[in-house]
Amino acid sequence: MRPLTEREIRASFINCSKGEAKRAGVPRDLPDQPWDDLDFLGWRDPGAPERAYLVAERDGALVGVALRVTSGAARGFTARSMCSFCLTTHTNGGVALMSARRTGEAGRQGNSVGQYLCADLACSLYLRGGKEAAGGGVIDESLTLEDKLARTRTNLYAFLDKVAAKPE
Repeated sequence: MRPLTEREIRASFINCSKGEAKRAGVPRDLPDQPWDDLDFLGWRDPGAPERAYLVAERDGALVGVALRVTSGAARGFTARSMCSFCLTTHTNGGVALMSARRTGEAGRQGNSVGQYLCADLACSLYLRGGKEAAGGGVIDESLTLEDKLARTRTNLYAFLDKVAAKPE
């Protein structure tokens, strides 16, 4: 992923108002992000832990999505959950249900789309070995890293399509 500016990030959001995008807590360490290892930029808002954000490049354009994080009941250390994007397994709250308000009229009516995702949205780093999941890990499979990254992007784009989908 190419390095992004705060202005680009704020302008990319498709499922919130300009005011909400302006108030979003953008990471302060943008220049220090491992851009070459990111398939998307994802972060939790430090000022509002129930909010998270995701920005991806798709067909030459940036697509940003504001997310709500559902705080679930604490699970035992041996209980494992899997991220829907990268298929990394985590224990002890490493996966969270995140929902995005749909765009347009559907979103104004309260419709949303949810996915279980890495709680820190560091899918790209888990796949590339830059981060290790506590008590979990990446599934041992015969796919190459490039195939795993392609699958993660496919899962990400499917989620973005659901957020932006027009009602039928």
